[in-house]
Formats: sequence, structure tokens, C-alpha cells
Amino acid sequence: MKQTKLAIIGAGGLTGKELTSLLAHHPHFKLVHITSNQVNGKRIREVFPDLNHLPDLVFQKHEVTVPDDTHIVLATPNEVSLEKAPEFLKQGRKVIDLSGTFRLQNQTKFEAAYQFKHTQWEWMEKVVFGIPELFREKIKHAQFVSNPGCYATSAILPIAILGNLRNQIQGPVIVDAKSGVSGAGGRTEEIKFAYTHVYENFRAYKVLSHQHEPEMEEYAFVGAEPKEILFTPHLLPVYRGILSTIYIPFSKPVDSKEIEEKLLSVAEKEPFIRLYKTPEEIELKKVQNTNFLDIGFKVKGNTLVIVSALDNLQKGAAGQALQNLNLMFGYPETEGLDSV
Repeated sequence: MKQTKLAIIGAGGLTGKELTSLLAHHPHFKLVHITSNQVNGKRIREVFPDLNHLPDLVFQKHEVTVPDDTHIVLATPNEVSLEKAPEFLKQGRKVIDLSGTFRLQNQTKFEAAYQFKHTQWEWMEKVVFGIPELFREKIKHAQFVSNPGCYATSAILPIAILGNLRNQIQGPVIVDAKSGVSGAGGRTEEIKFAYTHVYENFRAYKVLSHQHEPEMEEYAFVGAEPKEILFTPHLLPVYRGILSTIYIPFSKPVDSKEIEEKLLSVAEKEPFIRLYKTPEEIELKKVQNTNFLDIGFKVKGNTLVIVSALDNLQKGAAGQALQNLNLMFGYPETEGLDSV
């Protein structure tokens, strides 16, 4: 059986490791090239000794030529993706970018959020935002997909699937989210996310200034009247998982039955969305090491509260990337991912 060849640029980080592990079990994809400037020259099993099922590959530098007929996953810092994505696209390769570089359609908002100048803005006309539940048909025909942020996914999906009910939202919507260190810390270990700094500790960070806030505003209300989102992330003393509590004010009293019917109609047809009867049932241990987004809700007067949970390294990053890869190459969307 012919397999689709893939390269992961920046495979030495947390998301690269997660995707490498997922691809090792996939029947249709073959990982043939991995890069990391930090661990260049080392074998993958030296770097990830806890994953003994991985292919026998050696990390190359980012600059090394990628083999022909190989498509690209970028798990690189924003500035590297800015350079590399157009380079690979010009070569005719399909590209999924896990950085934030090509997520926002407003250049002014992007440069304010990410604090550097975007010099490849013409490529924004070609990119598709990679939440399959919202943009499945576009992803199927895309050459270039920008994978969403982990926090952003945990807020965008629960709001977006409300559909026409979003037109009754007054705003602002408040997203109060908590993440394990692998979600807050990004691709590499930093001292402020080290065990000694999170153990027996809990804190907010990037209050009203996180780069995922404009991403939430842009995509949670596609097809509806835009609303302001106020987002505060917090750092949990756990390794993986995000739990978000979303406070949504409506212009009139909320009909709990109507909300339930709407969310259930989506969850019943989506393989990775699970609706629970109460928000108290939503917890990290149910989604860790899975590609599920779990949601539960409660209403009080004019306010709808949705609690969501996902694994930041799976549905928030590598798992969603594999979902997108499956769609881009015509494979079953759930292939290589546990949807049972």
C-alpha cells in the first residue's frame, strides 16, 4: 500500500513529539524526515526514549533539503514558520503550520498580538483555518492549513456550534481557562514552566493580552455578529490538558432545552465532540491523551455557562493536525485517532 510521505520541521518539541507518536501508528502516512536545530544529529529514540515504537530517524537541521514527494508539518516558532511555509508551498507541497503565524486575517491585530512584522501576508489568501468541525470542506481541498491554538480551540468550538443562537449573545464573552504546563509552555521547556515553579502553585498569565484572544474573536463568531471576548489563561500544576469556563451573556433569558438540542445535534454527528449532561462532569482526566473536546453547560437567567476540556497536545495541537492531514489527503478523518 502506497503511503503519503511526511516531514515534521521542528519535531524535537512537545507537539512534534506527540505528532510523531501518532503517525507511528497511522496506516497511510509515513514519516520520512524530521528536523530540530537543538538536537541535530541525534536519533529520535535517543531524544524520546519513552517512545520505543518510533521510526528509526535522525534529526536534521531545518535547512536540510526535504525529500521529494514529501509534505510538511511545521512545528516551529512563529518566525521560522513565516519563512518556511511559503518556501514549501512554492515547491508544491501541502503544508500544515502549527504556529500562530498564519491564523489571523487582520494584519494589524496579528502584529499587535505576536509582536513582529508579518512579511508574507499575501499567503493569507491561500490558508484555511484548521478546525475540521467548522471548515471541513475547505480543509479537504486545501494546500495550506493553519492549525488553531489550543486555548483557542477550547473556546471557539463551544461558541461556534451554538449556530444562530449566537445572534442573541450580548457580549462580552468571558473565557476563563486553565492549562497544564505543556499548553502554556509551548514547544520547549522554560524555567517558569518547570516543576519547581508550578508545584503547589496556581496563577494567571498574559491577562487580556494572550495571542489566542483575537483568534477566538475571529473564528467563534464566523457567520454571526462579532462579539468581544475577554480571555484570561491560568497555569495549572499538571502536565497536559485545558479546561475552559465560558460565560456567555444573552439579550434575553436562555432556554436550556434549546441550548441542549443545538449542542446535541452537533455532538451526535461529530466524532470528537462529546456533550455531557452537566458541566461538573467535565474534567481533564477524561480527555488527556485523546482527541476529544468535552463540553457541558448550565444556564441561569440570561447567562449561559459552558465548560469545555481538551488535551492541548492532541485536540489542541497534534491530534487536530492529524485530523486535518486525514482530510487533506482523503483518508478517514478519525484514522490514527481514538474516536471510540
